[in-house]
Amino acid sequence: MTSPVSTDSVPPQLSAGSRPAPGPAADEGLARRLRALACTAPLHDLDARKANLAGEYSVYGMAEVALAAIDLVTLNMDFDTGADHDQIVARLVPRISAQAPQRPVEEHERVARWVLENLINVGSVDRGFRAVYGTFASDGTYVRRDYDFKLIEEVPGYGGGVYLRTTDEAVNVLVGALDTDVTSAQIAAEVKLEVLISRGRLADAQLAAEQARYRTVQYSETLRKALDATRRNVRAVDWLQAVPDMIAEALDHVADRYRHENAILTNIRKARDESEDPEQKRRAAELVDIVKDCIRRHTQLQSRLLEAGPLFRAEQDRQAFATPMTTSGTDLYGHLLAPLLPLPVEQARRVTDAFFARGTGLRTPGSPRLGDLVDLLFTPPVEREHLGAEMPEPDLIATPDDSRFSEEQLAAAMRLLDLPADAPRRLSGLLAEARRSDPELPYLVALLAVHAASPPVGTAYRQGEEKLLFAVDDGTELDDPEFGGADLIVGTALLDAAGMAADRSEAA
Repeated sequence: MTSPVSTDSVPPQLSAGSRPAPGPAADEGLARRLRALACTAPLHDLDARKANLAGEYSVYGMAEVALAAIDLVTLNMDFDTGADHDQIVARLVPRISAQAPQRPVEEHERVARWVLENLINVGSVDRGFRAVYGTFASDGTYVRRDYDFKLIEEVPGYGGGVYLRTTDEAVNVLVGALDTDVTSAQIAAEVKLEVLISRGRLADAQLAAEQARYRTVQYSETLRKALDATRRNVRAVDWLQAVPDMIAEALDHVADRYRHENAILTNIRKARDESEDPEQKRRAAELVDIVKDCIRRHTQLQSRLLEAGPLFRAEQDRQAFATPMTTSGTDLYGHLLAPLLPLPVEQARRVTDAFFARGTGLRTPGSPRLGDLVDLLFTPPVEREHLGAEMPEPDLIATPDDSRFSEEQLAAAMRLLDLPADAPRRLSGLLAEARRSDPELPYLVALLAVHAASPPVGTAYRQGEEKLLFAVDDGTELDDPEFGGADLIVGTALLDAAGMAADRSEAA
């Protein structure tokens, strides 16, 4: 008789030493914590990299300044516009000067701009941050994943100009959470605020009120992104179920929060009027301003929610009945010049005559007056010299050469970037090699490498180039005393010369 198999037995391949994570839920929780840790990494990196600045900057707490910058941008951005760059720098200067009051104001402004530019990540190609973390797949294998995020981004305003806006990840850095449901977090924050006010703990209540305001901003950002995506492409947004459900839920949320915040406002005013402690009165007055700002933001959010439906219908009509583009631009080199150069003149003239007859546009014929026409017909012709009138001698002035780099430096940079197709190099190594020969050469090499991050492949193909310089960002940070950003992988790609020759022969 066969004994029953025990359900507690463990196969040899899944022993205790090789068993994967205890389930997808636990592994997802670990991934959420790793992403939360990654969002704070750029702030810690500021204190690690402040030693690279020219001067003594160890006295400044860069992470503290970065948190203050995220706070200011979040509270100063509106639904349609963001925060002004110079205004944020001006408001950061007093906090920075408090850390080192003996230092000059110019240094405080430089620290503020340096922190703000690093939060925007100006030196990178896409102005974003990337972290790598690992998860377990369904078959138990360990998989590395990339987590791309931004903290502060520059966005164009509807009325012109460039503004700063914080992302969801930046708001999560402020409130200490990641991917939190906005509605549940907002309700929890306001319940906590009401309890703290009823117990007279106004200092803790102020922190809870600020967290509730951050969640309100995040809710508005969710709606704003959906509306912006609708303006670009109405098919990219789920207006059948997801967005209508979100709008209905948001309207209920705004109505509940409005009643809740008015009740909280009444309790705060009561606590302010009945308290005898000056510090309690000051805290209560600050709480009144914060809750009023929450009410204002909820009112603005409600008006945008009510406008979302008409905006969707208007964009649907506009995009559905828009006239599609039927023509494309003409590449003069690839479409006209390259095919005509090998042809004889008598064959090429037919093409050029047809092109210039239609390419020069319409010419408005002259409409002479009768009096001018009579004067022109009765005026005797002027006798001309046999060789024509004497041409004046032109006064030529040599144009000064104001270029920063010489021809020799350009040739040296091109020799340095003339890499074999199977041996790409890091930008950091190229900069170090260029610096050994000429202190100005790294700037030219860095300029050419950044330009190669978006190589003109089509133009090089049509012009018959055999190889093309390219640069790729794999997330490695550049370690260089003069430059920051990504340590690009620079290499040379070989183009299909046979294919180019076939295309030119077909065009001819």
